[in-house]
Amino acid sequence: MLQTATNVVPAPLLVETVLNPVVILILGILLIVLLMMRFELPAFVALILAAFGVGIVSPTVAISAVGPEVAETFGDIMAGVGIPILMAAIIGKCLIESGAADRIVRGFHSSVGEGREDVTLLGSSYVLSIPVFFDTVFYLLAPIARSMRARTGEKMALYTAAIIGGAFAAHALVPPTPGPLAVADELAVDLGIVIGMGLLIGVPTSIVGGIVYGRWIDSRMTVPLREALGTTAEDLKETTQKPIDELPGIVESLLPIVLAVVLIAANTIVTTFFPEQADLVAVTEFVGDVNIALSIAAIAAIWTFFRFRDVETDFGDELTLAVKDGGNIIAITAAGGAFGAMLGAAGVGDFFVNVMEGLGVGPLVTAWLIAAVLIVSTGSLTVAMITSATIMAPFAGQLDVHSVYLLLTIGTGSMFFAWHNSSPFWIINEVGGLEHQETLRTFSFVGFVMSIVGLVLTLVVATAVPQPIEQVTAFL
Repeated sequence: MLQTATNVVPAPLLVETVLNPVVILILGILLIVLLMMRFELPAFVALILAAFGVGIVSPTVAISAVGPEVAETFGDIMAGVGIPILMAAIIGKCLIESGAADRIVRGFHSSVGEGREDVTLLGSSYVLSIPVFFDTVFYLLAPIARSMRARTGEKMALYTAAIIGGAFAAHALVPPTPGPLAVADELAVDLGIVIGMGLLIGVPTSIVGGIVYGRWIDSRMTVPLREALGTTAEDLKETTQKPIDELPGIVESLLPIVLAVVLIAANTIVTTFFPEQADLVAVTEFVGDVNIALSIAAIAAIWTFFRFRDVETDFGDELTLAVKDGGNIIAITAAGGAFGAMLGAAGVGDFFVNVMEGLGVGPLVTAWLIAAVLIVSTGSLTVAMITSATIMAPFAGQLDVHSVYLLLTIGTGSMFFAWHNSSPFWIINEVGGLEHQETLRTFSFVGFVMSIVGLVLTLVVATAVPQPIEQVTAFL
């Protein structure tokens, strides 16, 4: 792990006395912002350079250890999340290209009925965001929301907030989305527990942010249906008119998502409640391993894509594009982890925990605050999550509650007010046909509301059920 400067030439006295952990954190964030916004470097490059920069100026890190330790942390995170994220990218691509994603949306709509389009969009967004990346979900659902706006003549702000609420909750709290997946690996939290607790906190949080706040803001602002990306209202209506019998069935459409969740959850249940069943444990530990479970789910999604693809579609090229997209997410996730590890080695985590303890604030709220600072600074939810996790990981063993609550506070903190420096902000702005102020009042403030509500719910549940697995086991 990270080495300190013991037995090496000490840093210059000026650096030692001036660069305290807060200054180092500020310098690291400013370097990322400068590299990404001023010089327009890719997020991966900016994060790696910032990690090197933090290591170089930190008096607690040996200068000779900076490169090797950044590389080691980067590699460890790649090993933990590489295959699952790539498989999730393939699943998402196949769901969209096969028509399965559209079928899921229609299934929600037929279940909730007319007049509840916001519930349809939130539920669809939540489910689809489990295997599909945030940006892609909005690309998929924004035309549907705009089509609903064209049909109803109102509620565009509500429809937008509903999509954002579902996507935020799943993206921050439910694996195999990159953030929760990487944080679970960093904190060594069982994925089945993360899925269950993520749903417990995420569902009500998304409802408050996406629907309750969405309806409130919709009553106070009117968003006209503007042309976006060259599409008109008539074009949008045509995209949702494909006959349902030309789409996969609802069971087949949901199968990849259900398979991933069930296999992972089965492993948690069996190893927790039936550890004496050695043969059964061996089977579930195999199929419930996140690498295997996501691979099985990807096979199911690929099969549906293969059966329903357009005859002109180059099957192999489409899957390769999905892998490329996933590779970029993996690189950003691992680079964010390396940046966070360097901040941790510089004493940022220790500093914040000590200060918060002095103020009577525990590690859970401290983790939330760090994630909130990072999302506002960097604009990336995934970077905010994994950076916060690597900073706070040394304190996981000191908690009086289960480590899953540390993950949840990091996840809810990472929703806190993403704005102009966030790529989804501009995607929602352009694809949704919104103006900047409208995007702030929907995207940014939906995340803000969900962050506060999610933190409160997490703290309440952590107080009531501090050790969920042990308490459930004792109850049974």
